[in-house]
Amino acid sequence: MSNWSELEVNLIIQIYFEMLRKELSNRRYSKTEYRKNLLPLLNNRSEGAIEFKHQNISAALIKFNQPYIKGYLPRFNYQQILDEKVAAHLENHTDYEKLFKIYADRDVEKRSIDNYDKMLVKPPAIEEVNEPKISYTRNPIKVNYLEREQKNSKLGYLGEKLIYDYEKWNLTKMGKEKLAQEIRWISKDEGDGAGYDILSKTIDGQDKYIEVKTTKLGIKTPFFFSDNEFEFSNRNSKNYYLYRVFDFENRSRIFTKNGGLQEICQYAPVVYKGYF
Repeated sequence: MSNWSELEVNLIIQIYFEMLRKELSNRRYSKTEYRKNLLPLLNNRSEGAIEFKHQNISAALIKFNQPYIKGYLPRFNYQQILDEKVAAHLENHTDYEKLFKIYADRDVEKRSIDNYDKMLVKPPAIEEVNEPKISYTRNPIKVNYLEREQKNSKLGYLGEKLIYDYEKWNLTKMGKEKLAQEIRWISKDEGDGAGYDILSKTIDGQDKYIEVKTTKLGIKTPFFFSDNEFEFSNRNSKNYYLYRVFDFENRSRIFTKNGGLQEICQYAPVVYKGYF
């Protein structure tokens, strides 16, 4: 299949952002309807090709550190023109930054959980993510709203509360009520400088250091961590667990990974400190 033309790229970006606007505003829409309306305007593209390109646009938005459509998990192998067109669209529609800000800062409600068993899912495989270099020299939006969403204090608190309750439930379910009583919510009671959030227990009574990262977005949304968290995880890799809470507003789900951050995910430095 030939590369997408400039006209096709412009059309699918326009459609993607129409859907994104509705999703971030909690308005209902049909991906299928948008896709079927787009098909006749393209050069003999299949519905699968449209889905793939939508996933490419999600990846481009993640490169610009912005929210994306949850249903289109990012795929980073795409034409360079896509970066330029996504950036240009954001520059020409400056109201999206206000929408991203509202989404990142928006209060979330505590969710009642009927069945913890259904929350745990298989973690995504570590795939080689080679993000194309952004040829577009100007960043269309300066604020990293992906990180800002993760740092939303209410969202972070509720995500940690969810895992605190989950750990108590899980140990109790396995007949370890005494261990369940020993769980401590470190970040709430002692501050966030410990390098982890919750001190739980394994089934055999060993310490279990849990770092909770929560997002309203999808399973492959990048997460952000500090040097302190990184170093602590690597020093205590045998007992360190990342709990990733995602899709928090709809039907919160969790995956877990055991080990230091240097081994359980790909990572890249995003901030440097300069000394004189």
